[in-house]
Amino acid sequence: MIAKRIEQLAPSGIRQFFDLVLGMPEVISLGVGEPDFVTPWRIREKAITALEEGQTSYTSNKGLFGLRKAIAAAIEKRHKVSYSPENEIIVTVGVSEALDLALRALLDPGDKVIVVSPHFVAYPGLTECAGGRPLFLVTRPQDGFKIDLKELKRLLAQKPKAVILNYPSNPSGVSYTRSELKSIWRAISQSGAIVISDEVYEELSYDVAHTCFASLDKEARRRTILMNGFSKGYAMTGFRIGYACAEKEIIEAMNKIHSYSMMCAPIGAQVAAIEALGCHNEVAAMVREYKRRRDFMHRELNRIGLATHRPQGAFYFFSSVRKFGLPSMDFAKRLLMEEKVAVVPGTAFGQEYEGFLRMSYANSLENLKEAIVRMERFVKKI
Repeated sequence: MIAKRIEQLAPSGIRQFFDLVLGMPEVISLGVGEPDFVTPWRIREKAITALEEGQTSYTSNKGLFGLRKAIAAAIEKRHKVSYSPENEIIVTVGVSEALDLALRALLDPGDKVIVVSPHFVAYPGLTECAGGRPLFLVTRPQDGFKIDLKELKRLLAQKPKAVILNYPSNPSGVSYTRSELKSIWRAISQSGAIVISDEVYEELSYDVAHTCFASLDKEARRRTILMNGFSKGYAMTGFRIGYACAEKEIIEAMNKIHSYSMMCAPIGAQVAAIEALGCHNEVAAMVREYKRRRDFMHRELNRIGLATHRPQGAFYFFSSVRKFGLPSMDFAKRLLMEEKVAVVPGTAFGQEYEGFLRMSYANSLENLKEAIVRMERFVKKI
């Protein structure tokens, strides 16, 4: 009864593990990638006011023009890249829908897509759902989990339709300088591939100023689908507002699918998102706190024996536990059962990452300190 490509699709490694966590008392979760901050009051108040004013209707399929105009202005101001709010921006139900629409709009059956690993779980899954075939560009800890240009060129020789980039990265926290991105673009520009650039963690950049991929040059702008949203930087996961910016032809194709499947994003959440784009002080305060937590956890994880690169953005660590001789899943299960700390096995982000764990520091410093105490106790028992 089920389509073969769906029947064969692997379940989310994150959700599969966290089914174990549900209902367990006293667990400190370093697992799910969600800000622990409440959405700033200014944003919540706008959503409440929208309801009180009776704004409960559909919007344009592409989203409120006021929101698209605000997104265009924000990108122009920050990155000096221009998009027409009329026909080059679409508002989606989270960035995950933007990715789904982009892949379905681009791919014919059997088309190849380069996925940089370790990768967010949706990238290969949605590629396969769209009838495509993922080609994994495996990055290595000795390279700081950054893209190896020789490997990128090798995969580009297989004529992929698209390359999915994500920076700052989930799960590694890796980001790139403008110079590094130019080198990556030089390689991609020699092919016919479209770049799907997921920059949802843009606001959460600590050591490297974020460079928008579409800002590299005019041709990069033409061949990039820029994806971003409000979930991570603005602590608005439940509002489900993302967006994509691209050439008119691509946005029209994405909107065609969107109009049949989702219709539009919720109007109250869109109104709130307009307000969010002005919340610079609130976002800066959250970023300062994330950075404080990052510095603490990076020091402590390495101290207790979990080899961990310093993330440049997002709110994750991708730590090696290979020295302890336990498979990732076994390590994570035992840590959960014995010490009530939840982490995600590295294999959820690519089978090559056996012996790694992803840990989120989107949690209070108090909880993070207690998690370190429990984890140190655990590794001393192994």
